[in-house]
Amino acid sequence: MKLLQILFVCPVLCHAASIVFRDLAERAQPQGIDVSHFQATVNWANVKASGVSFAYIKATEGTTFIDSTFSSKYTGATNAGLIRGGYHFAHPDTSSGATQAKFFLAHGGGWSGDGITLPGALDIEYNPSGAECYGLSHSAMVSWISDFSSTYHAATTRYPVIYTTTDWWTTCTGNSAAFGSNNPLWIAHYASSIGTVPAGWSFATFWQYADSGPNPGDQDLFNGDAAGLKR
Repeated sequence: MKLLQILFVCPVLCHAASIVFRDLAERAQPQGIDVSHFQATVNWANVKASGVSFAYIKATEGTTFIDSTFSSKYTGATNAGLIRGGYHFAHPDTSSGATQAKFFLAHGGGWSGDGITLPGALDIEYNPSGAECYGLSHSAMVSWISDFSSTYHAATTRYPVIYTTTDWWTTCTGNSAAFGSNNPLWIAHYASSIGTVPAGWSFATFWQYADSGPNPGDQDLFNGDAAGLKR
């Protein structure tokens, strides 16, 4: 993820809905990380030993970038016993949501109900090299996200996790409430509490609470228990 640096469908959502993120000092939820080529190597055995339960790993960006470290990181996380999944960094100004979802699926973004694979995540956030909302109107952005989401769901039977910030979502989708009933929310908010989540969601499934910490990459929490990650 590049932030500040430049429902899973039931049962997981239903389980998580009754749980509220605690302040960081009191956190008991499963800990995770998200990493990409910016973290050249990861000692997954050490990550596992430090108490990390899950990892999201960058797979693709737009339709032209495949993370060259994805395969080795994904295998390393698997061998260390972590639950893992891939994420896609969106470029809504370059091609359709369906096109980017298919690219993601073809290069590591798939899902299987094996108990160790997280649904793919759509990283939709600040444009690293242009207009904040990629030149799209609120309605066009919502349509693009829906196109990605429905294409991913048709291929996997799971809706993708949506990674964003409340600020970006409000600015670039008009605080759309269209996705809260299907797509798990992964919110980025670097503070001691999670803050306000976007419209449509009553809670976040994942919280990225820091961009650095004792483990490589960004630091995350799952809003549930260890068994919930596997469902």
